[in-house]
Amino acid sequence: MWTDVVDLRDFYASSLGAAAQRVISRRIRDIWVDTKGMNVLGLGYATPFLNSFRAEAARVTAAMPARQGVLHWPHEGKGLTALCDECDLPLADLSMDRVLLVHALECTEQIRPLLREVWRILTGSGRLLVVVPNRSGIWSRIERTPFGHGQPYSPFQISRLLRENLFTPLQSYSALYIPPVHSRMILAAAPAWEKVGEKVFSTFSGIVLIEASKQLYAGNIQPAPAQQRAYATVTPGNSSSSQRSR
Repeated sequence: MWTDVVDLRDFYASSLGAAAQRVISRRIRDIWVDTKGMNVLGLGYATPFLNSFRAEAARVTAAMPARQGVLHWPHEGKGLTALCDECDLPLADLSMDRVLLVHALECTEQIRPLLREVWRILTGSGRLLVVVPNRSGIWSRIERTPFGHGQPYSPFQISRLLRENLFTPLQSYSALYIPPVHSRMILAAAPAWEKVGEKVFSTFSGIVLIEASKQLYAGNIQPAPAQQRAYATVTPGNSSSSQRSR
C-alpha cells in the first residue's frame, strides 16, 4: 500500500524526518560517490535524497507512482518530477546510469513488473540502489513514520528478490540507528548513534540498502523437446508402468 505523497512530505519536514534524511543521504552518497555526467532517476519518493546529485549528474529525474501522488520538485526552477505508472516508466531503454528506489519496493503490489521496468531502463553498467525498511529494526514497527508501512525486508530477503528479477546484489549496507522519537537530544546525537549502531547493532538498523547491477545474460531455461518427450504413458501391454530416458 502506497503512502500518500503529502504524508511523506510532512514527515521529512518534521525534525525526525529531517534527521532521517541527513542520515540516509549521507549513506547514499557514501555508496554513490561520483555520478558526474550520469543520468540519475529516483523512483518512489526519492526527492529528499536527490538534491546532492544535481550539481554533478547530467540529468536528475524523480518518478512518482500515480497511487502515491506527485509534488513539484525542486522548489525553485523547472520541475523535475513526473507522475507515472511504476510498471510503465516514460523512459527509453538503457537510459539511466543510476536508479534509486526509496519508499517504493515495500509499497508496490507489483514487485516483479517494477523491477523488470528498472532493469529495462538501466544501462549495461548501471546500478540500482534499493532502500527498504529493515524487518528487524524498530522503525518498521512504528506506524507514525513512512518506514512503518508496507513490507519490510531483511538483507537476505531483498538480495534474493533482486536475484530472482535479473539483478546481481553487490553490497549490503545499513543505516538509521537513531530511535524514531522527536527528542532534540537524541536527534542532535544522530551521527554518534550511526557510528555506534553500525559497529554494535547492525542487525537492528532502521533501513537496509542494497546496491545491485543488472544481469546481462540471464533467462529461464526451458526443457528441450527431447526432454519433454522423455515421459511416456505406458499401455497395459507394457511390462513397466513408466519410462524415463536420460
